[in-house]
Amino acid sequence: MVLVTVVWTGPGTTATAASAADSTTGHCAREHRVATPGAEHQSTACLPDLTSGALTGTAYTDAADWSSLIARGTENPSGVPGVQVDGYFPDTSHFNTTHGWNHDAQFVIRLPDHWNGGLVVTGAPGVRKQYSLDPVISDWALARGFAYAATDKGNSGADFFTDGTLPGDAIAEWNRRTTQLTVAAKAVVAQHYGRAPHRAYMTGMSNGGYLTRWQLENRPGLYDGGVDWEGTLWRADGPNLFSYLPTAVARQLGRAGDDDMIAAGFAPGTEFLWLYHQDAYWGFTQKTYRAEFDPGYDPACPGASAGGSGARILAPCASDADYDYAGRPAAVHRAVARISLTGNIRKPLITLHGTLDALLPIGTDSDVYARMIAREHRGRLHRYYTVEDGTHIDGLQDRYPQRLRPILPCYRAAFDALTAWVETGTAPAPSHLVRRPATGDVVNTCSLR
Repeated sequence: MVLVTVVWTGPGTTATAASAADSTTGHCAREHRVATPGAEHQSTACLPDLTSGALTGTAYTDAADWSSLIARGTENPSGVPGVQVDGYFPDTSHFNTTHGWNHDAQFVIRLPDHWNGGLVVTGAPGVRKQYSLDPVISDWALARGFAYAATDKGNSGADFFTDGTLPGDAIAEWNRRTTQLTVAAKAVVAQHYGRAPHRAYMTGMSNGGYLTRWQLENRPGLYDGGVDWEGTLWRADGPNLFSYLPTAVARQLGRAGDDDMIAAGFAPGTEFLWLYHQDAYWGFTQKTYRAEFDPGYDPACPGASAGGSGARILAPCASDADYDYAGRPAAVHRAVARISLTGNIRKPLITLHGTLDALLPIGTDSDVYARMIAREHRGRLHRYYTVEDGTHIDGLQDRYPQRLRPILPCYRAAFDALTAWVETGTAPAPSHLVRRPATGDVVNTCSLR
């Protein structure tokens, strides 16, 4: 019989418990210790398996938020019993409707019974929510014995840019919420296991990779290292998303050609991916981030996404094809500067980026960030692995199995390399191009050596 104990705590809630046995024994015994510092509301559940395969179809994950992020055939571990904590911190925005809470700053913390003494923290990629990396990072980390914590970053969805008062507020909150969760998760781990984690790692993909970079630059005392999977690069003077997305929007509207795309920074060889990104990413990404930092440019256009249909949300704004970030007022550049990166990492960092990324082109993103780190004389703390035929979304490998390879197995190899670097002093392989193997299971294997 499956034993599940659920306890709801927080203002205006009551505690309930449902179990077929005494929850003071076995792996549920320490559940009562958990009280997330600063949380306005939390629930705890003692579960026989914390991994996504077991949780799919329950309230403890959301497959709709992560299904496109993994390739078909990905092998994930299972059978990790433990305690899951869901909740939210005080916030004034309401984009995240998970659990019917209609409240942002939601988080999940998972505490495996067999703990290795470590903690892995991440933030959602894109504008997704707290469960979006469950089969990507959580399952694998839990199976290795790490406690795991993830945040929705404090705002999510197509209208995230409407959060806050000043330009840049919404993204600045992402960094603040990640720090907040890290501090709280360390306390929860100490409550549950009776001692604080001896290691803490920050990691993430896309916007979660940006969070990893920012945390290791600005909050290094909280972490022992990090793995950055295709993090978004923000620089006040560029390059950033506004360096190349206007060209992509112009092409989408028939006002730019393939040569213009290559000149803007899109890697040759990514052309077969452009139609997909045109339909799913470019228009939406350009207008929402432009609205976040430069709402005065075309305030009417982002409103088309608010409460609109999927087609309207993804559609480009014609004005964005003409967007000239370099020529925008100084206030816009100051807004981007609020959340910009410097390259001054102060803990070990491993970066991965696919050579065929058609959303965050490698030449305008991680190549640049690696040079920034070198200029800050922090290269000894950095390894940079470019993954041949990797793209931004591993799920696209299903469409193009002969042309793409998933980055996930290389990410897992990188995380093992990071922990060995931090915990045993074993230096990772030098930065290099990770070639696609001619044979073998590219969905589940990768060697960084």
